[in-house]
Amino acid sequence: MNVFSLSQRMTAEFLGTFWLVFGGCGSAVLAAAFPGVGIGLLGVSLAFGLSVLTMVYAVGHVSGGHFNPAVTVGLCTAGRVPGRDVIPYVLAQVAGAIAGAGILYVIATGKAGFDASSGFAANGYDAHSPGGYSLVAALVAELICTFFFLIVILGATNKRSPQQLAGVAIGLALTLIHLVTIPVTNTSVNPARSTGPAIFVGGWALQQLWLFWLAPVIGAALAGVAYHFLAEERKAPEPAFAQTVTP
Repeated sequence: MNVFSLSQRMTAEFLGTFWLVFGGCGSAVLAAAFPGVGIGLLGVSLAFGLSVLTMVYAVGHVSGGHFNPAVTVGLCTAGRVPGRDVIPYVLAQVAGAIAGAGILYVIATGKAGFDASSGFAANGYDAHSPGGYSLVAALVAELICTFFFLIVILGATNKRSPQQLAGVAIGLALTLIHLVTIPVTNTSVNPARSTGPAIFVGGWALQQLWLFWLAPVIGAALAGVAYHFLAEERKAPEPAFAQTVTP
């Protein structure tokens, strides 16, 4: 039984999602193309992974360290999280993402000429995909990557795994996902992360936001079901002994 109250757990989810959006999206908005020392795609990918890794160790013991509505849904379908916690967790995550994007917006607008409508690390497809990828490509990429992200999370936090290293595995998985899919969608695999920047971009970002809720949630739910089947422990059948007949 969790010893922390729901309000404590929601606060942890708020803070963790805030840090993920501020750190990950902030690296893309402020540092990716900074003249001379821009961190580029590799740096942004690491920033997202590090933001999750650091908050897993900081507050993961309080709430479980989801920081992502899709993760909460996936853990629920895997039987790790009670259904009554899903909506409060998602509300806290979305609020944290909006707050993180809001603080980032205040900082970014401190530079003359900044225009949030040009992207602000929002997720998109077709004309708003960094590499010009289609809706179908974006849908497949987000669904598959979220599926495997949840497989990593569920496996790394399994009681049979070395759980002290779970945060490292999860952070590296998110880094890998960003290395692959930033050119496709700017990488979501997290509906809250997509919602925060989209609110400040408006227009096309809000119109395309549906995909970055639908695909990650479906991918995560499928992963929860698949991992529950994969890792379910079954008792070995009792050996059949031949009946001994005594004369």
